[in-house]
Amino acid sequence: MDMMMMRVFFIVAVMALHAQGVDIPHVRQVVGKNNVTSILVFGDSSVDPGNNNYLATTNKGNFPPYGKNFLNGSHPTGRFTNGRLATDFIAEAIGYTKIIRGFLDPHMKKADLLHGVSFASAGSGYDDLTANLATVLSVAQQLKYFMHYKIHLREMVGEKRAKEIVSNAIVVLSMGTNDFLQNYFVEPIRSEHYSVEKYQKFLISSMFRDVKAMYKLGARRLVVVGVPPLGCFPLVKTLRDETECDEILNKVSLSFNSQIQETLATLEATTGMKTAFVDIYHVILNAIQNPKRYGFAETSKGCCGSGTLEYGETCRGLSTCADPTKYIYWDAVHPTEKMYKIIADEALNSLINTMFK
Repeated sequence: MDMMMMRVFFIVAVMALHAQGVDIPHVRQVVGKNNVTSILVFGDSSVDPGNNNYLATTNKGNFPPYGKNFLNGSHPTGRFTNGRLATDFIAEAIGYTKIIRGFLDPHMKKADLLHGVSFASAGSGYDDLTANLATVLSVAQQLKYFMHYKIHLREMVGEKRAKEIVSNAIVVLSMGTNDFLQNYFVEPIRSEHYSVEKYQKFLISSMFRDVKAMYKLGARRLVVVGVPPLGCFPLVKTLRDETECDEILNKVSLSFNSQIQETLATLEATTGMKTAFVDIYHVILNAIQNPKRYGFAETSKGCCGSGTLEYGETCRGLSTCADPTKYIYWDAVHPTEKMYKIIADEALNSLINTMFK
């Protein structure tokens, strides 16, 4: 089978997977059989449920119209979308809770700690400089909060049970977008010293270091979410005055995702960790190229404001589209709740078919 045929076969297979949805009873049977205890999340705005609300940063989404459709109400939480994130849907599918709370959330209850938490911070990245530029939590800082989490857990259930909870938890790592779009292609610091290829290798080495740190802290099951098609963001297309996805940036995404997958294979071989990769690139690209299959009508702009430039603070208080379920993007960068649900389905299928095969 040549490469073109393999690509077509892969795309058709992914489409068929989403058409079928996720078999929730089967998911719960598998996670129960494998003693999955909780979900621990590290990353950026794709998985930050509101930690940035409690940081001195402008990178926040705790105001309308964010949260417009959150749990059938209208409640801004700090999530950069109109409702829930993929990690929330994963937690619900597994059977724990409808939402994953941020570790810095003052409303966190002890029971929430048992189901899992998110240490993620919008604006963060594999490169510490990315987080520093945005005044948000770097991965190193997120790992420090993970250590605090472990202390709380030990106080609640004892050292032995706490260790079991962490080792059987699903650890989700989702970032990389800001490293390229907010750092490398905007700021002159890294681009002056690294080619794109060398910067990718730098990011991969940072990811490898961080995952090894997670491993030392007891993590044994890791799910890494790839980088989305950066060239398809409404913001990118507007700034580059393009109507189609920017192929150069999309190739950067594809190349980086391939390196992530190679690194996961190395981590499995050297540490024995169980890993899975979420191919968010092709999931989003398939939705853009085949919107009717998913019930989408608008693929080129977001639901907030004009949908071409606004995100974060510039989205504050703006009017939105009539039906977000018809949109892939909520603002000019972030997906809608419906798109996150599709991404969650892909993540769950990846867990079942790779980590717990």
